[in-house]
Amino acid sequence: MNRRRCAAAATSLVCALAVLASPDLTHRAYAAPPPAPAGSPSPVAPPPVELPPGMSAPAASGTKSLEDVRKEIEDLYQKAASATDAYNLADELVKKQSAEVVDLAGDLVRIGRRIDTLKARAGAAARAQYRDAGLPPEARLMLAGDPQLFLDGMGRIKQGQKAAGDLLLELTRQQEDLKTYAADSATHWEQLKAARAKKEKAKKEIKKRISAAKKLEASLAKKDRERLAELERAAARRSQTAWLESGAVAAAESAGAAGLAASEQGRKAVEFATAQIGKPYVWGGAGPYSYDCSGLTSQAWLAAGRPIPRTSQEQWRLLPRVDIKDMRPGDLIIYHSDASHVGMYVGDGRIVHAPRPGRNVTLAGAGSMVILGVVRPDS
Repeated sequence: MNRRRCAAAATSLVCALAVLASPDLTHRAYAAPPPAPAGSPSPVAPPPVELPPGMSAPAASGTKSLEDVRKEIEDLYQKAASATDAYNLADELVKKQSAEVVDLAGDLVRIGRRIDTLKARAGAAARAQYRDAGLPPEARLMLAGDPQLFLDGMGRIKQGQKAAGDLLLELTRQQEDLKTYAADSATHWEQLKAARAKKEKAKKEIKKRISAAKKLEASLAKKDRERLAELERAAARRSQTAWLESGAVAAAESAGAAGLAASEQGRKAVEFATAQIGKPYVWGGAGPYSYDCSGLTSQAWLAAGRPIPRTSQEQWRLLPRVDIKDMRPGDLIIYHSDASHVGMYVGDGRIVHAPRPGRNVTLAGAGSMVILGVVRPDS
């Protein structure tokens, strides 16, 4: 009986081991666990990854078209252009405020020297009175015993008293000026530091956007980069064609005729700008070897004898505006809703401009980008 029971137990153990070793069960052991019973707490999801401002999460592999990539690169470069405008404006403020701080420092030195001179004169007068044993001038004249000398001396005393009063007033005024200039200098120094901080912030933003755009473009295969370039050209052609067909430009102009004639200064500005064709875009560039968009237009008009604001946003804000149908060569076309790009109209529906990093100064269709408006520096 005991022997039979032992045999049965051994048989059961072998069967159990065989079941555990079967492939189906092994596979099921690594399968996903069964759903949690109703009412059980859900597993905690990992926190979302934070992306830099303006950056979108990458699409799943194979879902992002080249057109999507083109638009993303365009958006990154447009944001870089906005940051470039902020950089250029801050740079202008830094230059202006640096000059003002230097001027104020010179004024402080000048006033300090003037105060030292006035104090020396006041000290000399005090020492002279001390040498006269402290007697007032009137008392010394009365002791002289000479009426004519007394009368002459009284005239000189009155002149001296007026001179002393004027000296004290001048000394007081100079000391007040010194306080004012010192306060102004401190204020301008704080403004200078703030402008420098804005400039550095914009510089970091520019580098971040351009780096992201270049990295995105570099991630494409060579044939895709070539297709991307063709997509950019095709998008520009579509925009230009739609703009011309909209009647935004005078019929004669869109047909290729001369259109409105440039002013003498406008002609010189166009000559300067077109002479820069082929030079590279560099953000912050204002010649002579490289330019950004507003660096090109501001230097062109400076060469024509008409200084204008440095940035495209300031050009849009401060220069006289004209209707698109009335524009003439030399006028500036401002692009995008934030006025972050500018080109110079050269006629025949075209502009000369510095497009973006990685591109050179070139001619392009005036309607190839979204137009905000037109300004005329020599209106």
